Amino acid sequence: MGEVKLKINIFIIILGLFLGIISTQKSYAIRIGLTEGVKKTYIGSSQNASFRDANTGKLLFVSRSFFPYSIKVYNDNSIAIKIKGRYYDCATNAIFIENPDKKGFLATKRKWYRGDIIIYNIQNSLTVVNSLPLEEYLLGVVPSEMPSKWNIEAHKAQAIAARSYALANLNKRGSKGYDLKDTPQDQAYGGASSETPQTTRAVLSTRGEVLTYDNKIIPAYYHASAGGKTLSAGQVWNHDLPYIQSVNSYDWGTRKSGHGVGMSQHGANNLANKGFSAREILSYFYKDIRFSRLKTKENKENPL
Repeated sequence: MGEVKLKINIFIIILGLFLGIISTQKSYAIRIGLTEGVKKTYIGSSQNASFRDANTGKLLFVSRSFFPYSIKVYNDNSIAIKIKGRYYDCATNAIFIENPDKKGFLATKRKWYRGDIIIYNIQNSLTVVNSLPLEEYLLGVVPSEMPSKWNIEAHKAQAIAARSYALANLNKRGSKGYDLKDTPQDQAYGGASSETPQTTRAVLSTRGEVLTYDNKIIPAYYHASAGGKTLSAGQVWNHDLPYIQSVNSYDWGTRKSGHGVGMSQHGANNLANKGFSAREILSYFYKDIRFSRLKTKENKENPL
């Protein structure tokens, strides 16, 4: 655990050098599955954090900052936390680790995360979930999905597509206790540790923007590279989507990577380097869509 503690401290020093604390207004909340099927994990925090019974809200204890706490399966329906060298039964199958003033960070998987963390004991193994506002989630998606040195218009296009995908897929994995995975199976998400100044600007400058078709937010599928031509949804998943058609992908010279449906990320960057804006890029890869801005927590949108 000494090595883990050292890595946590190194992470927060590096994070502070380039990130800073970004004040973002809460909007939609999203739950991201970070880990599942393990017997043991750890949680650290940059400030003292409250550990609570997620079912009752009862305070279990307040953690020290910059100290990793080992958490393990206790029995079929409980979780134990190691405090001062001893594991204590929490007498609950779910614990909620609360960021006290929402300006700090929580650590697990050797990364820092915004928002709160929930740990479930599901069938005698742990599932770790990051619960946070949608816009803060996107700060960790864009730099995980696209190189941070790419054109900022490509980053803006990625932010809008990722926001649309996330909202269209809320509760996709609800049976597991979260909405989306943190991997490319849904969207790559590296938490606060992955954030960069330029990708953060891209998210903030497109705040609330989504793609809609027939007054519904679309799952704006995207991939790394189509190798010259994108595919329609029907060519891959046997059901067509009217807003996704096969087009030239503008990603020449890159190896095909991904399902080929929707926006090519390499193509988006190439188009951005040619002077196309994020909206022009998105309007090319997704046909007959409208740009809308989120208005309320009930998923109502306003046309832009």
